[in-house]
Amino acid sequence: AFSFLISSPMVDLGSLVLLMSIFGAKVAILYVVLGLVIAVAGGTLIEKLHMENQVEEFIRRASAVDIASPTLTQKERLVYAKDQVAETFKKVFPYILIGVGIGAVIHNWIPESWVVAVLGSHNPFGVILATIIGIPMYADIFGTIPIAEALLGKGAQLGTVLAFMMGVTTLSLPSMIMLRKAVKPKLLGVFIAICALGIIVVGYLFNLFQGFIL
Repeated sequence: AFSFLISSPMVDLGSLVLLMSIFGAKVAILYVVLGLVIAVAGGTLIEKLHMENQVEEFIRRASAVDIASPTLTQKERLVYAKDQVAETFKKVFPYILIGVGIGAVIHNWIPESWVVAVLGSHNPFGVILATIIGIPMYADIFGTIPIAEALLGKGAQLGTVLAFMMGVTTLSLPSMIMLRKAVKPKLLGVFIAICALGIIVVGYLFNLFQGFIL
């Protein structure tokens, strides 16, 4: 369950396509692979810690509900698929607009020297800062990519930018508040610690090998 909670916001097919179009195939594939590594490792570790008792009681007592798949004709499937595309577009489009807006502000108003000083190669804590900065924000991968592109264009390191993206999508404060309703503080703390550590390690690895990746 926690592997799903990590991987679902961090990596998906849409993110792979968008990342490839902006950062190239190597960056996109490495991002997805390392995101899945964090998800699998995090879920495995939480399972080994046997923290089932840290899930809220109403979740553990919830009964399973089986819903039979409806039998749809070919035409009905096409209509259903069209409706799903429209629904997904409506959900994603606002995040893209917000991301493009923030990216435009970074491009035009934030000095390049400031971005380089805070998130550039001369700041050894750039990855950690980027992860922390991403936590108060709330966006999916589509909303963070325009911001990431703007930061990279201003001189931020690749690993720092990707750590920011992972921090926003995986550890955003609104998501943690919602997750707290389902799990107890101890399990939530372990989840945050595992994700943050994984993101920071991935960020520094990308920074270290940036010259070989780009």
